[in-house]
Amino acid sequence: MNIEVKAYIEKYPSEVKELFGKLRLIVLKAGGENIEEKLWAKLPSYYLNEKFVRLIPFKDHVNIEAVGLKGYFGELEGYKITPKGMLQVFCGGELPEEILLEGFTDTFMGRG
Repeated sequence: MNIEVKAYIEKYPSEVKELFGKLRLIVLKAGGENIEEKLWAKLPSYYLNEKFVRLIPFKDHVNIEAVGLKGYFGELEGYKITPKGMLQVFCGGELPEEILLEGFTDTFMGRG
Protein backbone atom coordinates (compact mmCIF):
# COMPACT_ATOMS: atom_id res chain seq x y z
CA MET A 1 0.00 0.00 0.00
CA ASN A 2 1.19 3.52 -0.80
CA ILE A 3 2.70 5.14 2.33
CA GLU A 4 0.48 8.23 2.10
CA VAL A 5 -2.68 6.14 1.64
CA LYS A 6 -1.69 3.88 4.53
CA ALA A 7 -1.13 6.87 6.84
CA TYR A 8 -4.44 8.39 5.74
CA ILE A 9 -6.51 5.26 6.39
CA GLU A 10 -4.92 4.61 9.81
CA LYS A 11 -7.05 7.30 11.46
CA TYR A 12 -10.28 5.40 10.78
CA PRO A 13 -11.95 2.71 12.94
CA SER A 14 -10.87 -0.89 12.37
CA GLU A 15 -14.17 -1.77 10.63
CA VAL A 16 -13.61 0.98 8.06
CA LYS A 17 -9.98 -0.08 7.55
CA GLU A 18 -11.13 -3.66 6.96
CA LEU A 19 -13.80 -2.60 4.45
CA PHE A 20 -11.33 -0.26 2.73
CA GLY A 21 -8.83 -3.14 2.45
CA LYS A 22 -11.40 -5.41 0.81
CA LEU A 23 -12.45 -2.68 -1.64
CA ARG A 24 -8.81 -1.87 -2.41
CA LEU A 25 -8.13 -5.51 -3.34
CA ILE A 26 -11.10 -5.53 -5.72
CA VAL A 27 -9.83 -2.31 -7.34
CA LEU A 28 -6.35 -3.78 -7.77
CA LYS A 29 -7.77 -6.98 -9.23
CA ALA A 30 -9.83 -4.99 -11.73
CA GLY A 31 -6.97 -2.74 -12.81
CA GLY A 32 -4.06 -5.14 -12.81
CA GLU A 33 -0.43 -4.43 -12.09
CA ASN A 34 -0.34 -1.00 -13.74
CA ILE A 35 -2.58 0.65 -11.13
CA GLU A 36 -1.09 3.74 -9.50
CA GLU A 37 -2.23 4.22 -5.90
CA LYS A 38 -2.01 7.75 -4.53
CA LEU A 39 -3.80 10.48 -2.63
CA TRP A 40 -5.63 12.93 -4.86
CA ALA A 41 -6.97 15.97 -2.98
CA LYS A 42 -6.28 13.93 0.17
CA LEU A 43 -8.50 11.07 -1.06
CA PRO A 44 -7.26 7.51 -1.78
CA SER A 45 -7.34 7.10 -5.55
CA TYR A 46 -6.40 4.34 -7.99
CA TYR A 47 -5.38 5.33 -11.50
CA LEU A 48 -4.89 3.48 -14.75
CA ASN A 49 -3.75 6.24 -17.09
CA GLU A 50 -6.45 8.93 -16.74
CA LYS A 51 -9.19 6.52 -15.54
CA PHE A 52 -9.67 6.23 -11.79
CA VAL A 53 -11.54 4.70 -8.88
CA ARG A 54 -11.68 6.71 -5.68
CA LEU A 55 -12.38 5.18 -2.24
CA ILE A 56 -13.52 7.79 0.27
CA PRO A 57 -13.66 6.51 3.86
CA PHE A 58 -15.99 7.87 6.52
CA LYS A 59 -16.54 6.81 10.15
CA ASP A 60 -18.96 3.97 9.25
CA HIS A 61 -18.83 3.54 5.46
CA VAL A 62 -16.83 4.07 2.28
CA ASN A 63 -18.04 6.06 -0.71
CA ILE A 64 -16.91 4.75 -4.08
CA GLU A 65 -16.45 6.98 -7.09
CA ALA A 66 -16.11 5.00 -10.32
CA VAL A 67 -17.84 5.95 -13.56
CA GLY A 68 -18.14 2.29 -14.59
CA LEU A 69 -20.38 1.51 -11.61
CA LYS A 70 -23.19 3.69 -12.97
CA GLY A 71 -24.23 0.92 -15.34
CA TYR A 72 -24.72 -1.40 -12.37
CA PHE A 73 -26.82 0.83 -10.11
CA GLY A 74 -29.92 -1.20 -11.01
CA GLU A 75 -28.23 -4.31 -9.58
CA LEU A 76 -27.30 -2.51 -6.38
CA GLU A 77 -30.75 -2.24 -4.83
CA GLY A 78 -30.50 -1.65 -1.12
CA TYR A 79 -27.35 0.43 -1.48
CA LYS A 80 -27.42 4.20 -1.28
CA ILE A 81 -26.22 6.24 -4.22
CA THR A 82 -25.18 9.77 -3.26
CA PRO A 83 -26.42 12.81 -5.22
CA LYS A 84 -22.94 12.92 -6.83
CA GLY A 85 -23.35 9.35 -8.10
CA MET A 86 -21.13 7.59 -5.58
CA LEU A 87 -21.96 4.21 -4.12
CA GLN A 88 -22.04 4.01 -0.32
CA VAL A 89 -20.95 0.73 1.24
CA PHE A 90 -21.44 0.49 5.00
CA CYS A 91 -19.36 -1.52 7.45
CA GLY A 92 -20.90 -4.85 8.37
CA GLY A 93 -23.07 -4.98 5.27
CA GLU A 94 -22.98 -7.27 2.29
CA LEU A 95 -20.19 -6.47 -0.16
CA PRO A 96 -21.27 -6.97 -3.80
CA GLU A 97 -17.79 -8.08 -4.88
CA GLU A 98 -18.65 -9.35 -8.37
CA ILE A 99 -20.61 -6.24 -9.30
CA LEU A 100 -17.83 -4.02 -7.95
CA LEU A 101 -15.21 -5.97 -9.90
CA GLU A 102 -17.22 -5.57 -13.12
CA GLY A 103 -17.85 -1.88 -12.46
CA PHE A 104 -14.21 -1.16 -11.64
CA THR A 105 -13.07 -3.09 -14.71
CA ASP A 106 -15.49 -1.06 -16.85
CA THR A 107 -14.09 2.11 -15.30
CA PHE A 108 -10.49 1.24 -16.13
CA MET A 109 -11.39 0.05 -19.62
CA GLY A 110 -13.29 3.26 -20.37
CA ARG A 111 -16.72 1.64 -20.55
CA GLY A 112 -18.35 3.90 -18.01
